[in-house]
Amino acid sequence: MPPSDYRGLSLWHDTVGEELTPRPALAGDLDADVAIIGAGYTGLWTAYHLALADPGTRIVVIDKEIAGYGASGRNGGWCSALFPTSLRRMALDRGRAGAVRMQHLLNATVPEVGRVAAAEGIDCHFDQGGSLSAARNPAQLERIRAHVADYQAWGFGADDHRLLDAGEVHEIAAVDGALGGSWTPHCAAIHPARLVRGLARAVERRGVTIHEQTAATDVHSRHVVTRHGTIRADHIVLATEGYTATIAGRRRALAPVYSLMTATEPLPEEVWDQIGLRDRTTFADNRHLVIYGQRTRDGRIAFGGRGAPYHYASRVSPAYERDDRVHATLQRVLVDLFPVLRDVAFTHSWGGSLGVPRDWYPSVRHDRRTGLAFAGGYVGDGVATSALAGRTLAALIRDDDPDDLASLPWAGRTSRSWEPEPLRWLGVNAVTALMGAADRSEQRSGRPSRAAAAFWTAIGQ
Repeated sequence: MPPSDYRGLSLWHDTVGEELTPRPALAGDLDADVAIIGAGYTGLWTAYHLALADPGTRIVVIDKEIAGYGASGRNGGWCSALFPTSLRRMALDRGRAGAVRMQHLLNATVPEVGRVAAAEGIDCHFDQGGSLSAARNPAQLERIRAHVADYQAWGFGADDHRLLDAGEVHEIAAVDGALGGSWTPHCAAIHPARLVRGLARAVERRGVTIHEQTAATDVHSRHVVTRHGTIRADHIVLATEGYTATIAGRRRALAPVYSLMTATEPLPEEVWDQIGLRDRTTFADNRHLVIYGQRTRDGRIAFGGRGAPYHYASRVSPAYERDDRVHATLQRVLVDLFPVLRDVAFTHSWGGSLGVPRDWYPSVRHDRRTGLAFAGGYVGDGVATSALAGRTLAALIRDDDPDDLASLPWAGRTSRSWEPEPLRWLGVNAVTALMGAADRSEQRSGRPSRAAAAFWTAIGQ
């Protein structure tokens, strides 16, 4: 993309507060200790922890566009301890203690992101006001109660997940029709592009080289091939998340699924007095077709959700980032949540792809024999998760793991590949349709959708 167009990628890029001029591309063949493909959260956190542990490590990061071009710069700004894989599923791999430890580490990673941002002078608008999940019909309320009870069964108390009645929900946010809900402190609202761009500068201060507008055309043991030259490195990290399918030979590794967002104009204080969200608590309801929102530091609501189609053969294109039908639906849903917004203007609409593994189970791995490493498959829950992934990858690459991160449930595993087309296209889009139908059924009847419950059980969640 031309540099002048990067600001148009999202609200976050438009308000990042810096010029988005690309760094120089790779200028020829290069030798390094570690080569990282993808200048998003995963790649930059990996570089950060490697450089922090050993400033002499030769680290080079490349990106097809600019740092923070992808999901790291466009997401909903939830730095949360959410993980797409259930504790029960993780316990099957590494036992109950391993699953619980994983969740505790994710919880601790949320404030750690804020601490590092402050230490590095990154003004990413970090406010840890927790996260609200509201129930607007009896089926959603039943799920929320079961969700909190499940956490309690794993040893997490009210300080981690707390049930709310309708009045307590309204004390946080005036969600229309809320019957109850839950709240967790383990989430912060952030400006995602400010975080990722700040991380890029932080690693450069530690000697890491970043080459932008440098696409990897082939990746194999100890070699990254680009049009500008070949990087030879002892370790190569694939940190491409929703763009993984564009790398040769990896089309079926992660399905690129689009999540779209919209944002209001800055709202006057009298509107905020009616909505709430004083602590910038992130918010959603408990529908199956995920939605997510936050109050931005400049007084907007940034709001997103699923519903965009998966595109045949795992295609990724800027043309898929704007869908008038889905954006209009998101705006209607937001006004339905907060009717006071019925007359406000929406100033930004955007989207981006996220990486979904076949079993909805993120992974972190490093093959010492080939030098190839990977982290990703966050299914949209990647802001804090990627920070823990980068820390884990750095430990695996250095073969120095005092915190025993290699024993975590997601370490060293590989999800099976997605089905070939057209089965992949049929399957992914059928799930999206199923979740939308389940939500409509639950809204009409108030009863939980058996079809949706069967799907979650089938994938081990």
